[in-house]
Amino acid sequence: MTQEMAFGIDPDRPVLIAGPTASGKSELAARIVADGGGVIVNADALQVYGNWRLLTARPSVEDEAALPHALYGHVGREDDYSVGHWLREVAALLDKGIRPVIVGGTGLYFSALTEGLAEIPATPADIRTEGNALTLEELLATLDAPTAARIDRQNRARVQRAWEVLRATGEGLSLWQARTGPPVLPLARTTPLVLRPDPAWLGHRIDTRFDLMMESGALDEARAELPHWQPDRPSSRAIGAPELIAHLEGRLSLPEAIAQAKTASRQYAKRQRTWFRSRMADWTEYPLG
Repeated sequence: MTQEMAFGIDPDRPVLIAGPTASGKSELAARIVADGGGVIVNADALQVYGNWRLLTARPSVEDEAALPHALYGHVGREDDYSVGHWLREVAALLDKGIRPVIVGGTGLYFSALTEGLAEIPATPADIRTEGNALTLEELLATLDAPTAARIDRQNRARVQRAWEVLRATGEGLSLWQARTGPPVLPLARTTPLVLRPDPAWLGHRIDTRFDLMMESGALDEARAELPHWQPDRPSSRAIGAPELIAHLEGRLSLPEAIAQAKTASRQYAKRQRTWFRSRMADWTEYPLG
């Protein structure tokens, strides 16, 4: 797959690679950079955290040493990190003149990069704490209608962010987004690729990859995190982390934790595929499986 796609890509244009978890994005990015130069830039909201490598499928130490990588594992578990932080860091990389190959599964990062991002004030800590204590249904119930109509209602992180914006500013997220500035990297200046895997093929890859994560020490990674574990942190949303922590705390057997983690991964991939279908119609599609 990677040889076919990497062949013929313009080495002077930035490349964007979006796709669901376990679809082979990182391998494709590595091949493109190995063949045509540039730097692999992370566009995954969980791979920025330094306390996870295996469970977020971050490139290995050997992979990072073999080719230039940026924005992987550079954020502390307790630190705030938003799409705005990421966008400013990508803009700084672009200023250096090195061709980026931006790869990940966080659709919001790509839309902010290519469509622009509203400059929304930061959420005060007390409001975030208040939001953490609410259920998803309670958060949704208080959103303004325009925002509620367009948001992913199953994604708690996105729903809570919208609730925080409304609570802190008195204006809905949709109003802030309507004031979006110009994009850092317009889509027309890039080679945008979106991977479209067959769900059954992807599901098998997800299960196989999680088994490999476990063999490589994912449970030890979770055990190292256990003394610092706070489930409300953004860094704690690594797929599989809550389930393995539940096992370490005696609330799930290991087989139960593994099965639930695989299910969570499949559900996450389904949400990603839905986003890509609705928001990336102008990207070059590549079917898999």
